[in-house]
Order: sequence, then structure tokens, then C-alpha cells
Amino acid sequence: MKLEGRLIVVSNRLPVEIKHRGGGPRLSRSAGGLATALDSIWRFTHGSWVGWAGAADSPNANELLKKAARGRSYGFKPVALSRDEISKFYSGFANEIIWPLFHDMPSRCNFDPEYWEVYQRVNRRFAQATVDVTNGKDVIWAHDYHLMLMGRYLREVGNTTPAGFFLHIPFPAPDIFEKLPWRKTILKSLLQYDMLGFQTDRDRWNFVSCLERIVPEAHSVRENQFSSVSLDSHQTRVGTFPISIAFEEFANHAASRDVEELSRQFRHELANKFLVLGVDRLDYTKGIPERLRAFRILLRRYPELRHRVTMLQVVVPSREEIPNYKELRREVELLVSQINGEFTEGGWVPIHYMHRNLTRKQLLTYYRAADIALVTSLKDGMNLVAKEFCAAQVDELGVVVISEFAGASAELQHGALVVNPNDLAGIAEAIHKACVMPVEEKRSRMRLLRDIVRTYSVQNWAEAFLSAALDARVPATETHEAIPLKTPETREPKIA
Repeated sequence: MKLEGRLIVVSNRLPVEIKHRGGGPRLSRSAGGLATALDSIWRFTHGSWVGWAGAADSPNANELLKKAARGRSYGFKPVALSRDEISKFYSGFANEIIWPLFHDMPSRCNFDPEYWEVYQRVNRRFAQATVDVTNGKDVIWAHDYHLMLMGRYLREVGNTTPAGFFLHIPFPAPDIFEKLPWRKTILKSLLQYDMLGFQTDRDRWNFVSCLERIVPEAHSVRENQFSSVSLDSHQTRVGTFPISIAFEEFANHAASRDVEELSRQFRHELANKFLVLGVDRLDYTKGIPERLRAFRILLRRYPELRHRVTMLQVVVPSREEIPNYKELRREVELLVSQINGEFTEGGWVPIHYMHRNLTRKQLLTYYRAADIALVTSLKDGMNLVAKEFCAAQVDELGVVVISEFAGASAELQHGALVVNPNDLAGIAEAIHKACVMPVEEKRSRMRLLRDIVRTYSVQNWAEAFLSAALDARVPATETHEAIPLKTPETREPKIA
């Protein structure tokens, strides 16, 4: 089947942002991975994207957004937020309560009741903006922890359009989730969506377990690969949909002459040392300090690897206005300094550190050049770095070392080296194993990983979710085939 109407994507931010620069408003690309994940999807459907646009109170905002929509298959519907709302909704409730709690770090939470009041108000505003651009044939797809209440407000205004919600971050177990003062309201609001999607089976079962404990009046039934939950005469389908990447785009661009030459030059500059790569947004969930300490253990325990192995740690700036993130940056940079001070010798610096944003070409160059991708998340919804690295490994010689608490480990565990991010000695041993691994074993593992990522691409992810969202509105006997967002005549688009 095909979508009868349009796709209405709703997220905290639009993929473009209006900022005041040089005395006037300017458009720039928003930070965050959702726009990248959905980029290929929009090539095969049309609709609207609802979200915050930055300085949307500018008198030229609408004109700028219309200009940004030219050539796209979707338009923009901005949601206006005041500075106070941005502070208490985004920095406050979303990132000082939900983010740490859902990543199993409740001690970092600030349960300010004013954050909750603003979170409700902003979710109601997002719901109204969505209804304003929606008709009955459309499909609403809301994204992430910023909009968990929106399903409730959609129903309150009488919306009957199929509405799905996908959570990009982990969902915690009941013992953690119960610490949230507004836990029942959030669970019941989520059940006003027709379809709920989670990254892993663990997240999905955590959600169902929370329902059993906190909302016992909700009835859950297992239906094939989905769960069906009924509450107050409304039925919600719950499923697992691990997000992925546009494999062919990454692989084709990584195989280009430009990237190949840049990769060769980079390795030459490092004197062809064995390269361990970490690429992370600056966040305390990514396990960057733990990774650095593990690398120090590696160099202490295996002195024969000194001069032979180099780590490149790229840290992408994020949420730098939040005190915890400033402290994390200082901790990371101090560790880099200490380790380099302990081990640096003539012609060899053990850790090369970058705190900056990367272009796509730079990122692929590092992926292509690296021998090991080191992913040590303390908790992660998915972690697409691991999948991007696999796609870029066209020579099939790289090794993935990944945390068991990253969502991607569920799919990649049979080809990657899986570690506990709290076991620093275990991470060091895994790096050593990757360094001495025979070439044939490397190739065998990487071929398996690339096949996995190639087979289940971001297009498959979107098609599976949207099909399930539509099926949630029809009897179980009237199920649909996956929505073909990609026609046989289309070719894989090139990266700009």
C-alpha cells in the first residue's frame, strides 16, 4: 500500500534553524541526527515538518522558512517558544530530567516542578500546531522524549489522524522510571498514540513492565512481533524498530577517490599507526572518560603497543550551556592531557583530540582510516556511529568494539567485540584483541556487520514503522504490506 495522504513529522526542532547573525536572521542547519536519519525518507514522500525553528519571532521567519522549503518535498510549520520555555522545556524537563533518568542516571536529575508545568504547555502547543497542518488522510509521526504528552493533547482536540511516536533514547526499567513524579501521566499520555516504537526489545519490555506496575488498568497482549495495549477503549500497538542509516550512501561516498586519498594522507601523517577511533557528541552517557582510562590501561599493560597504536577522539560540541556538560569537557581534556603527558615520546603522541563539528567528508575519512571503532556508551538508544563505521569500511578490515548497553549491540553482537563500559580492563583487552586479530577474522567479522547494516537500512526502518502505525488503526486481519517509500526507478542519491 501507499500513503493516501502526507507524512507529518513532529520533532523538538526543525531540520533548519533561524539564528540572528550580523544584525539579521539567518538560516542554518539544525544540530542533531534526526534530520539526517529522515533525509532519505523525504525523497520518497511529501508532507510537513512541525518543530521549533529558533528565532521564529523574527518578522522574516516565515519567508526564510518558505525559502528553505524550496526544492524539498515538505514544508515547515514552526512552533514558537519563548526563551523561558526553551530553558524549562528543553534544557530543563527534557535534558535535566528525562535524559539522565532514561539513561539510568537518576542522581543527575533535577525534578523541578516548574519544568513539568512548561513541558505540558509546550506539548499542548506542538499538538495544536500539528492539527493545524493535518487532514484525516495524513499520518503523524512524533519523535522522541520531548513530545511524550503530545498524543494526549491530540486526542483532547479531537484529532482522528493516525499518530505514531518513536523514542530514540532508551526506556528505563520500572525501578528507575518510578522515580519520575509524573510517571503515570506520561505513560497514559503515550498510550494515546496509535503506535509506539522503541529501539530495542529491552526498551519495549521495560515500557510494558512499567505499565504493569504503574498503570495496572492497561491490558497488554502479545501479538506476533508487537504488543497491543488497551486503555480506556483506546488501543496502542507497541513494537521494536531499531533505527539505521542509509548504507549505500555512506558506502559509496566512503569508496570515492576523494575520501580514499584523504584517508591515505591521514594515515601517512600518523606514520600508519594502528588507529583507534572514537566519535561522540559531548555527553556523559557516551562513556568518553571511561574509554580514555581504558586506553591508558592498554598502554600500561601492553608496552609493546606504544608507538604502534594511536587514538583519535573526536568530541562534537553539545549542550554547552548546561553546567554538567562543561564539567565533562574539562574532565575529558584533563584526561587527554594526563595520558599524553605520561606516554608521549619522540614521533608519537598516543591521543589526538578534537573538539569540533565534522563535515561528512571528514567523518568518512576518519571512518575509512581507522582500524578500530570504539563505542563505550554507558547507555545509548542506538548509536549510529557503529553502523556508519561499518558502512564506511569498504576494505572490510576494521573492528568494532561496542558497549553492551548501546542499542546497536543487539544487532552487531555477532561480528563486534562487545564490552561492559564499566570494565576498563575488559575494554583494554578488547582493544588488544582487535590489534592482534588475524586479517581473515577481521574480514569475516566486518562482512557480517556490513551485511546486517545493509539489509536493514533507514528506509526499512521508516517503512516498517509507518506500516505498523497504519495497521494499528485497522483490525488485525487487515494488515498491510510495508509502505514502499522507494520506487524501482529511483537511484541511491549522492551525498551533497
